[in-house]
Amino acid sequence: MKRVSFVVRPEDVPTYVPAGAHKGTVNRRLVSGQNLEMILGEIAAGGVAEPHYHDPEEQVLYLLEGKCLIEIEGKSQEMHPGQAAYFAPRQLHKVVPIGGPIKVIVVYAPPLPEGAGAFKLPTHSN
Repeated sequence: MKRVSFVVRPEDVPTYVPAGAHKGTVNRRLVSGQNLEMILGEIAAGGVAEPHYHDPEEQVLYLLEGKCLIEIEGKSQEMHPGQAAYFAPRQLHKVVPIGGPIKVIVVYAPPLPEGAGAFKLPTHSN
């Protein structure tokens, strides 16, 4: 009989590189339900989540390890382990590790669609 577990171990979950604005990022989709998903993400030193937004998803980022700079709508703030940031739908945001890699838990509600359409880049008018 096959044993089924409802506890997710990160090492049992495949990694993926998110499309779009993310450089030096590797994610593991720990939980994906109908109304939310939870991701364990790592951004390497020198990596970045360039300015982007999600629509219609809300996003929460919880910093587990490292230090980073969070930018929301052009305003920046340093973030330390144990702190969380909230990004409303269509809110332009950026994440930059400071001094080394970071490890984060990210929650999206609803879950992000697969592929490049999940990360929307700002449009610039000339």
